[in-house]
Parts: sequence; C-alpha cells; structure tokens
Amino acid sequence: MTGVPHGIPDGLFGLGRHGNAALEASWLAAVGTEFRQDYMQALKAFLESEISSGHPVHPIPSRYFAALDRTPLASVRAVIIGQDPYHGPGQAHGLSFSVQRGVAKPPSLRNIFRELVADTGVTEPAHGCLEAWADRGVLLLNSVLSVRGGSPASHAGRGWERFTDAVIRAVNGRREPAAFILWGRHAKEKAAAVDRSRHFVTASPHPSPFSAHTGFFGSRPFSKANGFLRSSGFPEIDWNLPP
Repeated sequence: MTGVPHGIPDGLFGLGRHGNAALEASWLAAVGTEFRQDYMQALKAFLESEISSGHPVHPIPSRYFAALDRTPLASVRAVIIGQDPYHGPGQAHGLSFSVQRGVAKPPSLRNIFRELVADTGVTEPAHGCLEAWADRGVLLLNSVLSVRGGSPASHAGRGWERFTDAVIRAVNGRREPAAFILWGRHAKEKAAAVDRSRHFVTASPHPSPFSAHTGFFGSRPFSKANGFLRSSGFPEIDWNLPP
C-alpha cells in the first residue's frame, strides 16, 4: 500500500494518513486523478453530510475501495459488476455480492452459488465471503460504492458511477484480456463500451430471485470465463472457496 498524492482527499475515503488504508498503487496510478475532479469533491461532501447527520452508511469508509485494494489492476482476470452495496447492517464490506463470514447469504448470492455448483462442480461454502475470488484476480466491483443503511440505491447519482466507469476503462485499456461477467441490465449497460475484440463478455439476467429463472440459471458464466482465459493462454480462476 502506498500514500496518496496531493489533491486526493483522505480520512473520509479511507485514504492517506487519517484513514485506515491507501489506494492500492496500480489503481492509484490508473484512476488517482479522478479524486481531483469536482464530482469527487461533491461526492465527498455528500458523504460527509450523510455521516454527520447520523445516517448509517455501508460499508465503513475504509472499505469503499476494498475491491481495488484486494485485486490490483495487473491481477484482474475477471470482472463481476454489482449495482450498489448491501444496505443491511453488517453485510457490505466492499466487494460486490460478498458478505463477511457469519452473515447470512443474501438471496442473490445463494443463487450465484447454486449456479456455481451446477457449472463447476465445486462445493458450496457455508459462508458468503468472496475475498478468495478477489485475491485470485476477480474484480468484485459495485457501480456505486456506498449506500445509506436500509435504503437501496440511496447513493446512486452522486458521482460513484463516474469513478467506477474510470475503473472499467482502466481494465478495458490494458493489453491483457479479462473476462467480464455481467448479470442484469445495469451491469450490461455499465460495461457496454468494453472492447469485445480483446476481452470476453458473458451476460445473463441478474441472480435475484425475481429474475434468476429467466436465464441466469444454466448460463455457466464461471466455466465460460475459464474457457476464455485458457484459450487466451492465461491461468484459469479457481472458483472454489475455502471452508
């Protein structure tokens, strides 16, 4: 982990000497200039207002950039895009679709695991923590990186989308290919500009109980991503999660 350059806010975003973490070095180089833009300063002010007003905000500020911290840019082999963090107490910890150990698996994650088992034959873990995937090169990126407790999509339209667009552009601009796993209309729109001549894109309905039976089940995204990586001469992703 490295420090942050002049102009990047610290503390609130979990960056720099007053925060608990610094932005991972490769991502800092790729998207660090975003923090000097007006929209990011406006987002910072909005989050300060939310917190000072006593609203619970998830995840905690030092976890906003957890997906980038655990999966450096050069390590990205696959990208799974979520919409915004879980809004229940103790659920969100900075990785899309993931919950910490000891937290009940949300319905969408249970459906993801159901498809994972059918697709790859791995054993479903008792927990819902996807940190091992992140450590193996799966960028678990939400489009919006914070939410007010109990109020889904409450931080949408405040600037996070522009920042995470920059993250996706950074992956898209690399020489090395990646597999984009897109679930639902929002994720498809978010990654619409991905260069499919170099990267692999597999898309299906969202794993939500409302849509999983309309094409998510049976879509085999995990084996398809590995097939692409293997054919491109890159190591496959081990989708098995530790107990």
